[in-house]
Amino acid sequence: MKKSPLFLTVILCVVGNIKVFCQQPDLLKLVSDDKPKKEHVSNAFKSTRVINGQSMEFLGKGVLDFRILHRFGLINSGANNLYGLDEAKMRIGLDYGIMKNVMVGIGRSTLGKEIDGFIKLRPVWQSRGPGSFPFSVVIVSSMVIDPTKAPPTDTSKFQFYTSRLSFYNALIIGRKFSERFSLQFTPEMVHRNLVDSVQQSNNVYAVGVGARFKLSKRVAFVVDYHHIVYGLKEGTYTDPLSIGFDIETGGHVFQLHFSNSEGMNERAFILGTTDKWSKGSVRFGFNLSRVFTVAKPKTYGSK
Repeated sequence: MKKSPLFLTVILCVVGNIKVFCQQPDLLKLVSDDKPKKEHVSNAFKSTRVINGQSMEFLGKGVLDFRILHRFGLINSGANNLYGLDEAKMRIGLDYGIMKNVMVGIGRSTLGKEIDGFIKLRPVWQSRGPGSFPFSVVIVSSMVIDPTKAPPTDTSKFQFYTSRLSFYNALIIGRKFSERFSLQFTPEMVHRNLVDSVQQSNNVYAVGVGARFKLSKRVAFVVDYHHIVYGLKEGTYTDPLSIGFDIETGGHVFQLHFSNSEGMNERAFILGTTDKWSKGSVRFGFNLSRVFTVAKPKTYGSK
């Protein structure tokens, strides 16, 4: 039977189209399910404290941080005092990450025998990608108690437990601008339940500034400054300023610094700093942080 040229033409076209279609890549594979995702920014600072003040960084969930803060004496005290190394003050603390945006801590200082505790929350976390936010917002609230008891003959209000309490509240607003540079501002307030006279304010307001500049993979230069805005009598205080270096060594973060403040909790270094950099009244110190994972996150599914 003689086949029609039209019929042959149709068959060839169909077969050719099938062959071409089969050779085409799977178009469904070209449709990616990997949509851009929101990514949080971390490691703005290497420690949860800049030097004295809190940073916008947090411990991971289930992570315990054992911290030792150490301050030697004044460098300008001379060779007889080994330039301050013959004396020292210390704060020992334990911080714990309850959730990725919640952490708590407690500490005890040899200066004034003070005991302090804090809670730290992060309602806003700097991120990139869809729905991102350009900076982090952190809330810090702490309490300090002076355990010193007034003698029985002392009739002042200091003999009451509540009179020995101080409270600290702060709002940290910070941003990691690049892999090298991070900056944060901290409006803060210290409330004292008891002051020496009616002329003094129970509330002291300050603004903190913390900055970090990364020098190498494991070393960064840090600055921690707090300016007293209101609440302390002029001439009775000095703004605390600390500068130093963060050194990361495995599970440790080692901070070496110089500071004009002796106290190491917020009440102590904001209200109690009187030494001045301009007069050489500076102390050498270090902070040592060692973290431990004490509660591993739960995993689901078969092993």
